[in-house]
Amino acid sequence: MLDILPEPVSTTSRMEGEYGDLLAHAIGLPNDELFAQMISSQSAGIGALPPGLGLAKESLAALFARHFPGVELPFRCADLADVERALEHDDLLALLLEHRAGRDESEIWMAEIVTAACMGNDHLWQDLGLRSRDWLSRLMTENFPALASKNAHDMKWKKFLYKQLCEKEEIYICRAPSCAECVDYPKCFGPEE
Repeated sequence: MLDILPEPVSTTSRMEGEYGDLLAHAIGLPNDELFAQMISSQSAGIGALPPGLGLAKESLAALFARHFPGVELPFRCADLADVERALEHDDLLALLLEHRAGRDESEIWMAEIVTAACMGNDHLWQDLGLRSRDWLSRLMTENFPALASKNAHDMKWKKFLYKQLCEKEEIYICRAPSCAECVDYPKCFGPEE
């Protein structure tokens, strides 16, 4: 008798299954779908977020209880005391919190997650584990609308956030008087693939 082994489940299939399970438990709050993308991506090893999306254990547990009741926490949380680039982290978090919409408490968790993802090396939507840049634009518009509206020329989000920090501190490192004249324009405004 020949034993037939089941085919291994692909990372994409596993991620889609977890994403679907999370959405099945979602209760229709703002950010449910965005959190589901990030959680399922991190579970599949996609993105650059630290363990637990960069949230403290209590915050991650509260996020799951509020957005996905009945779903078990799929991974451990980060030790937030070891955050590299702590000053940069704190400045980014303060910028996001200063511009939150104020419509839902999940905006605070989203600010913490986006800040953690900004410490990654890829495009912000990739570091977050989102499906596309469009999802990141949605995240920014829904959670930080005043800040998002400042990105009128569709600058890449991570570059935009750091540019906002520089402007807040009155640090102007760009040599060109406007973005349109800068030789780095394609790096800031080009496609993110």
